[in-house]
Amino acid sequence: MSSYFDHKVIWITGASSGIGEALVKNLTKNSRARIILSSRKEDQLHFVAEKAGLSIDRYAVIPLDLKNYKDMPDIAKKAAEQFGKIDILINNAGLSQRSLAMETDIEIDKQLIDIDYIGTIALTKAIIPYMIRNKGGQIAVVSSLMGIFGAPMRSGYAGAKHALHGFFDALRAELFNQNIRITMICPGFIQTDISIHAVTGDGSLQGTMDDATKNGMPVNIFAEKMLHAIQKQKKQKVIGGKEVMAVYLKRFFPGLLAKIIRKAKVV
Repeated sequence: MSSYFDHKVIWITGASSGIGEALVKNLTKNSRARIILSSRKEDQLHFVAEKAGLSIDRYAVIPLDLKNYKDMPDIAKKAAEQFGKIDILINNAGLSQRSLAMETDIEIDKQLIDIDYIGTIALTKAIIPYMIRNKGGQIAVVSSLMGIFGAPMRSGYAGAKHALHGFFDALRAELFNQNIRITMICPGFIQTDISIHAVTGDGSLQGTMDDATKNGMPVNIFAEKMLHAIQKQKKQKVIGGKEVMAVYLKRFFPGLLAKIIRKAKVV
């Protein structure tokens, strides 16, 4: 794996915790990549980089908030100037949800779209010209199984993640001749704080860990599998436990999946 990432400049959003932090640790240990870390928490990003063992010449910290999508061109310019290029952009930052559709204020649905979809594609669009100038690159997007099928308590989140798949499928075709590859990563239940920070119907945070998340795949194992998929330039990769079987049910037995989801415990 290391030879693929060696000497590449990799920009990771949502790098202050969870999947993003695990990616930083893995890349630091197993490659000589230079890493740009982004999230809203500037101090935490420095902590993650130093904890991973990154030397000062191998990383940069650029704070960003995806909801401020109009800032993305300036932020992308700053990122590209750090090491002279961006080889891989990993769109990892996002927000999850735990609330019934009819109990979710429409402003929360908009918040999920603004962060999970609009902010992500705004950042992607802003970095593409630099990749074209560099004659290639790769864009990885952390979506979700909810980008492939929906489940109760995730309506706004599933909608935003489905939108990502439509956009990046189109973008993959548009950028193929520019030597820019797109990899969609669809996690199942991974041991992160995603459910703790998930928004509820009124915008407050859930504040608790879902049982399924608590018992999910360890985040360090997920990060290893995700980086392997990026190295192989997979178009789409689902990663998780037995819950990933739902992807195949969606394709071949959609009626059965619908029945299972109606009865499944989803929190």
